[in-house]
Amino acid sequence: MRNLLTFLFRYRGILVFVLLEIVSLVLLIRNSAYQRAAFFNSANAYTGRVLEVRTQIYDYFRLVDVNKALVTENAQLRQQLYHSELSSRMPDSLAMPGDSTGTRLKADSLMLGLRLLPSRPTEYPLIPARVINQSLRRVDNYLTLNVGSAQGVQPGMGVLTTAGVVGRVRQVSEHYATVTSLLHSKTTISAKLKRDGTFGTIRWLGDDPTHASLDYIPRQNVLVRGDTVVTSGYNAIFPEGVMIGTVDRFTKEPDKNFWTVQVHLAVNFSNLSYVYVIGPQPRAAERDTLETRSGMRPAAAAKGEEEQP
Repeated sequence: MRNLLTFLFRYRGILVFVLLEIVSLVLLIRNSAYQRAAFFNSANAYTGRVLEVRTQIYDYFRLVDVNKALVTENAQLRQQLYHSELSSRMPDSLAMPGDSTGTRLKADSLMLGLRLLPSRPTEYPLIPARVINQSLRRVDNYLTLNVGSAQGVQPGMGVLTTAGVVGRVRQVSEHYATVTSLLHSKTTISAKLKRDGTFGTIRWLGDDPTHASLDYIPRQNVLVRGDTVVTSGYNAIFPEGVMIGTVDRFTKEPDKNFWTVQVHLAVNFSNLSYVYVIGPQPRAAERDTLETRSGMRPAAAAKGEEEQP
C-alpha cells in the first residue's frame, strides 16, 4: 500500500493530466453530435478489427476440429457413391402379396408385420482417418492411421482417398492401424479399363511412386493413352469404379501375349493427409471363405495380405 501511495504521489501530475483529458473527451463527445458520431464510428471500426483478429486466431486453433467434421461429412456423402454388388440385382419395386389392386412397394424397404425392414444392401460404409506416418521410398511401403478396432477397423479392409485407391489394412490395434500401401511389392488390385471394361491387375514395380503396372491386358485390345483405370468390383474390398489412375504408356513385347502398360496413379502418395477405410459388406466373409475353399483366391488374400482379381 505504501508503494502504491508513493507511485501516485510521484506521478501525480501525469495522472491528473490524463484524468482531465479523459473528462474533456467525455464532455466533448456528450455535447457535440458530430464528435459523438465520429467517435462511435472510429470505435466501431477498431472494435471490428480487434474482433476479426480474435476470430482468426480462434479459427486457427480449431482447424483440427473443423477438418475432422468435414472429413466425417465427406465420408457420409461419398458413401452414397459406392453401392453394393447386390444392388443391381434388386428390383425397383415388389408386388404386395395378397393384394388384387396391383399395389407395389418400393424394394428398398419391406413390411414384416408392423416393422419396416430394409431389403436393399447398404452402401459401403466409410470410416474417416488421418495418416500419421508413412513410408514412400521403400520396396514395401506402409501407412499408419489414427483409427483402430475401437472405430470398427479390421484387417483386410480397403483404404482410399477422394483421388483413388490407397491400399489395404494389414494390422489393427485398439486405436491405430497399419496399411499395406499400393506401393508395396505384394499388393495387387483387381482393375479394369473404364472405356471397354477389359480386366487386369494393378501392381507396383518398386521404383517410381507415381506409376504402377497394369498386367494381363490382351495384345489384341486397342489401348489409348489417357484411358481411365478403375477398380473392377470383383471383390468386396473396393467398390466398383474407384479411380486408380490413367494409362500413361504401353508397349508390345515380342515374347508376351499381353501389353506392357504403365499407369499413372491418381493418388499422390507424397502428401496423403486424410483417407477413408472401407467397411466390409455383410456377405464379404462368406464370399471370401467360399472362393478360398474353391481355390479361386489364395489364403493370403483372404487374410488381407494381397488381392487377386
